[in-house]
Formats: sequence, C-alpha cells, structure tokens
Amino acid sequence: MKRSANYQALPFIIYKAFPIRLVFFEIFLYQRGITMADKRSILTEEGLKKIEQQLENLKSVRRIEVAQRIKQAIDFGDISENSEYDDAKNEQAFIEGEILRLEKILRESDVIHDDAEGTKDIVRLGNTIVLRDVEFDEEDTYTLVGSAEADVTEGKISNESPVGAAVLGHKIGDIIDINVPDGVLKYEIISIKK
Repeated sequence: MKRSANYQALPFIIYKAFPIRLVFFEIFLYQRGITMADKRSILTEEGLKKIEQQLENLKSVRRIEVAQRIKQAIDFGDISENSEYDDAKNEQAFIEGEILRLEKILRESDVIHDDAEGTKDIVRLGNTIVLRDVEFDEEDTYTLVGSAEADVTEGKISNESPVGAAVLGHKIGDIIDINVPDGVLKYEIISIKK
C-alpha cells in the first residue's frame, strides 16, 4: 500500500481534534521543524527583557522545583495512584510548554529599539499614548506594543488590535475612526510619550 503524499497534514488534524494535548503536539512539531505559522512578532526592548527573565526563571527555578516535587512524589511509593506525582508531571508539562512558547517568541521576533532622535509627534510602536473618546469624553492611556507582549491589564495594546492599528502613524490632535465589532469609535490623540 502506498503512503499518501499528504502525510505531513496529519499533525494538524490531530491538533484540531485533540487540543488538550497541545504541549506534546508542539514538542512533536518542534522536533520535526514544522511550524504552525511563520509570522514574525514585534517586541519592544522592555518586552524582550521581560520575556528573557520569564524564560530564565522557568529554566533555572521552576524546572528544579518541579523536579524536586516529582522526586518527593516518587519517594511516597506507588506512582500509579499518586495524585502528587500526577500533579507534578502536569506542571512539568506546562512549564516545558511555556519554555517552548517563550523560546519561539524570542526566535521569531524583531526588536524595535528606542531611538532618541525619532519623531515624538507620530505614534509608533513603544509609545505611550493618551486617547480621548470623543463620544463620552473619557481618556485612556495605552502603550503600543507587538502582539507577543500585549497585556490589556497593564495598558499594553497590540499594534494588530483595532485601536493599535488605527492609531499607528497618526499625530497629536488627529481624530481617528476605529472599526470595532460594536461599530465605529472616534478617538482623539491627546499626547504621545516615549
């Protein structure tokens, strides 16, 4: 029987059918040099340092802690019915998945560098901007970053988000129409900070 020429599509079918095995699937793909997307991310220098610190913590602290937990659980005896062992192995899988994810971000990202000579009156990645909602007269402050380091709870929005994409390249005083799922929002750029 002849093997189908499309056998490399099998991992993607498995991924869609069994999302719970994501960590092991990513390891499987990584070992074979298969990537889900070849899209490059953008990081600020601050975001790069933060990701490098997280990665170092996972490799040098969390891995060791989990290895010790696994060792302790094995010392309890029979691992077939040992919930501490199962919990530690699950945490180990999560940590290894996070390490792979962070390494991928670092490997596939471009870092934007702060240049003091750049124009400060045009919105660029890495800028902190104050936007005023024209309709409700409320102000919001955001830092424009790449998608890999976006975190709304910290006020960091992605350049790929509707707001981030709409404000890029605009100046102080510009009123921007932003298409969002609920309709169109109007924002005015109040200030741009480095």
